[in-house]
Amino acid sequence: MTLKDERLRIIVNRVRESGRSTVIELSNYFDVSDITIRRDLKELAEKGLIRREHGGAIYPVDMPDEPPVIQRMLQNKTNKERIARAAASLIKDNETVFIGSGSTATYVARHLTTRQNLTVITNAVNIAHELASTDGVTIIVLGGMLRASELSMVGHITEQALQEVRMDKVIIGVKALSIKAGITNDYLPEVVTDRKILEMGSELILVADYTKFGKVASAYIAPVNRITTLVTDRQADTTMLDEMRTMGIEVIVT
Repeated sequence: MTLKDERLRIIVNRVRESGRSTVIELSNYFDVSDITIRRDLKELAEKGLIRREHGGAIYPVDMPDEPPVIQRMLQNKTNKERIARAAASLIKDNETVFIGSGSTATYVARHLTTRQNLTVITNAVNIAHELASTDGVTIIVLGGMLRASELSMVGHITEQALQEVRMDKVIIGVKALSIKAGITNDYLPEVVTDRKILEMGSELILVADYTKFGKVASAYIAPVNRITTLVTDRQADTTMLDEMRTMGIEVIVT
């Protein structure tokens, strides 16, 4: 992470904690010029992580908290199962794939039980459980600090373990997806883990139902063009889908 990236991260945290911050406060805190801070705020506002106001920035209205992953399995269940089936069809025998936490990702795992010589790397204990009795799948579970609501491992230990593995494809769900703000999350301790996951595989398959489109959470993970393939449902915002196609992203609508 560069000094600028760290400064941007701290700015978002400070604005979030206090509700607002001024250019003068931030320039004094970082010992940088007002021009630098204004440039930082402009960049963060374009990503939807803060909202500009005269002389500083305020924090956008928080998105509502998501229920635990087990409860979300029942929300938009039909859409999620169709998305999962399509995403699973992209995974072939003899590959190594990372599957992240989340309700739609869990459904993806359920559609991989017929694969042969497949290696699945995951930081989600429920994903490991779904595939535990599958003969043709080798499971690698990453350690770390358990985020109970998501049944996922996050933090420094997880990030260290990720340095020891490589995968052909990465399959993840998403909290929020916006053309300008990119892929965002609202759980700050998980953000660095998410970024490290994306570094480990060149092909990123994002599974997201229509409820995730056009939304922005508090913490930036990656730009939209980091996505290789998006798998979604027919209710997804068609304008966003068209924009993503023009960026070279393969869009699969189920």
